[in-house]
Amino acid sequence: MSNAVDIISNVKENKCLTAQVLTATANATSVDMRGFRSVLFLLAVGASGDTLSGSVKWDFTLEDSDDNSTFAAVTDASVVAGNVEDLTAGLCHTVDAAAEDDTILQVQYKGLKRYVRMVVTATGTHTNGTPMAIIGVQGG
Repeated sequence: MSNAVDIISNVKENKCLTAQVLTATANATSVDMRGFRSVLFLLAVGASGDTLSGSVKWDFTLEDSDDNSTFAAVTDASVVAGNVEDLTAGLCHTVDAAAEDDTILQVQYKGLKRYVRMVVTATGTHTNGTPMAIIGVQGG
């Protein structure tokens, strides 16, 4: 008899941003929170094809909405710190150096709005792009 916890029966996975090479800003598909208390976003960031810097970077912002149409940046109270850097106006992560790409970032939303999404914002020129994918794992 196993003591293993059945995790797979207690979560729902959402493909929010299909794996692709991004060269411009993208809004990930929103997650409907009905029936769940939180969602953990896993941000898979590959090795950038461009030289990242303070003027060529990627910002990851968390937004929520009551109607799945009008989104606003989340507040600190709506986020459980995973490896969130500094939550300012919904900004969760910035990738602006080679040492920061080719990684998996995470942020967990625990707010009260019905819909939540990640926004990936490109600053500067991203000619070759960066491979990325975003998965939302709901629980509770």
